[in-house]
Amino acid sequence: MYEHVHMRVLSQQQPITACLVGAAFFGALGSSFLYGYNLSVVNAPAVFIKAFYNKTWMERYGQPIGAETVTLLWSITVSIFAIGGLLGAFAVSVIIKVLGRKGTLLLNNGFAVIAALLLSLGEKAGSFEMLIIGRLIMGVDSGIALSALPMYLGEISPRHIRGSIGQFNSILICMGVFTGQVLGLPELLGQESRWNFLFAFLAFPALLQLCVLPFLPESPRYLLMERRDEAAAEKAFQRFLGKKDVSKELEEVHVELRAQNNLQTISLVQLVKNPALRWQLITVIITMACYQLCGLNAIWYYTNGILQEAGFPDNIVPYITLSTGGIETLAAIISGLVIERIGRRPLLIFGFSAMAVCFGLLTLFINLQHKVSWMPYLSYICILAVIASFCSGPGGIPFVLTGELFEQSYRPAAFMIAGTVNWLSNFTVGLLFPFIQEALQTYAFLVFTVVCVLGSIYLYAVLPETKNKTFMDISQSFAKINKIPTPSPPHEMELVLSIKPSKEVTNGKVTHVEMESSF
Repeated sequence: MYEHVHMRVLSQQQPITACLVGAAFFGALGSSFLYGYNLSVVNAPAVFIKAFYNKTWMERYGQPIGAETVTLLWSITVSIFAIGGLLGAFAVSVIIKVLGRKGTLLLNNGFAVIAALLLSLGEKAGSFEMLIIGRLIMGVDSGIALSALPMYLGEISPRHIRGSIGQFNSILICMGVFTGQVLGLPELLGQESRWNFLFAFLAFPALLQLCVLPFLPESPRYLLMERRDEAAAEKAFQRFLGKKDVSKELEEVHVELRAQNNLQTISLVQLVKNPALRWQLITVIITMACYQLCGLNAIWYYTNGILQEAGFPDNIVPYITLSTGGIETLAAIISGLVIERIGRRPLLIFGFSAMAVCFGLLTLFINLQHKVSWMPYLSYICILAVIASFCSGPGGIPFVLTGELFEQSYRPAAFMIAGTVNWLSNFTVGLLFPFIQEALQTYAFLVFTVVCVLGSIYLYAVLPETKNKTFMDISQSFAKINKIPTPSPPHEMELVLSIKPSKEVTNGKVTHVEMESSF
């Protein structure tokens, strides 16, 4: 009977509403889009910013800046973004508790606007310190965004499209990277007289989100479970689902609320000590570490060099590099379209496995490119394949998983840990890759091959599929590996609460069953 009901659910899923898509898009526009944009925006004006540092140094001290000093200042400017991200990840659980998911996203726009002002006016003020502080504040913005946004998207989405809506995070990151590459072209803002406008652009998505997001609902799960505002939660459900009767959705959240032992938000220490969540936590930590340590960031170090080896003139290399951003965005969109059919687990395992294969081939091709004239072209195809493989699953699903593997009260602490691992791993790659590259030369990518293989093996052995499951179902699927007694499943109780028999009855038996709850 339950299988029959489940099939009825899948066949009666509600259409996606404009309110839901609007909340996902504008939520991501002022959050993950800015993160992606900041990953690529510093590349084009690097030469001009270093010249500005030298000019400022001359005006202050009457002598040219030393080569080592300018390298140090530039390294700080680039890497302090990750330090800011770490600070944002630490702060997000406290802010979310006070302001909620949507409120945190709105507050975060203030950091983006302040950073845009500092970064764009630093040259006029003759202060390279403003650029460094601006990058730090932009990092804080991204650290908060990469935790608050996936949490918001996961909680506002019906479970049959939770993965697709969650992929807005990844898609807008890729669009941000691509936008940074396009605006950084010499014909646009990649000129000495215009580079500060590249940073002024940061305020535009933030202001756009500030204009739209206040008119969209807060997470109904947050309103009901943490604020205990059932009327507001009902209105939010109605707008997100596009229907008036949301009693089944409200009841499902009530079931989860009653099932939780502690109704208060759980602290970081409580989460770490809870044996029932041990493998969920390990899974999030490993997946998020692989997200950064899989080597995608290192790809950018080689792209221009490989293109030059292939014989492309220096003046057209930036335009060909745009293909990396285009492939990244396309792969993320395709992943968002197929994630609910294929599932999170297969996409993650395929993504990391394909990256391992491509890194192995790239190592081979790089070592042969001086012997065979057409080999650099194969190297570049491998780079595109690595990027596509990353964005097919590993690029966005770790954030979706973090929201899915933990119930409501544990989620802020879980995102804080995931964010910390994300930014520490990001900083580690930036710090260590130059040394790895120097030590291993053309074999540097084999390190990332090992990371991708180990990540795939772990996910194959441990991670259950989470598509179309409630948050409680997912928690119960870890009971066996956590070696705790499987709790009496609330699934049957949810089923009874959610089933509405029709008036058609034959010989005392129900012949038609409807299930309306989609959360």
